Amino acid sequence: MTPERAAHLARLRRVRDRIDRDYAQPLDVPALARSVHMSAGHLSREFRLAYGESPYAYLMTRRIERAMALLRRGDLGVTEVCFAVGCSSLGTFSTRFTELVGVPPSTYRRMSADDTAGMPPCLARQVTRPVRNREARGAVARLA
Repeated sequence: MTPERAAHLARLRRVRDRIDRDYAQPLDVPALARSVHMSAGHLSREFRLAYGESPYAYLMTRRIERAMALLRRGDLGVTEVCFAVGCSSLGTFSTRFTELVGVPPSTYRRMSADDTAGMPPCLARQVTRPVRNREARGAVARLA
């Protein structure tokens, strides 16, 4: 690997790490791209090549994973969870949640309370991790 390619991949990792760390903050692709001195289009293309999805899709997946954990706890409502994970639109949050998980957030909250009762949190996270790229229908069938 050339030094230029290694530096390029390091910039992409910095973007991914920032998304992982700051998922609840207002993040957008142009700001992420500026932080690593790339254009938004170039970052999106290169991120997709490296990680299999766009930076926005990766961000939403992180947010939905965290939302799932908060909904399993059961002490917050769907709207509170939506804003806690950094989403500013309940409609967008619900739509993306349903695409990734296969059921709306309110249904997930009701179903998951019993499904993971007594399960160690690390195992609950693994079992309930959202499935990317609209493959949720098969995952929901396995959980049922």
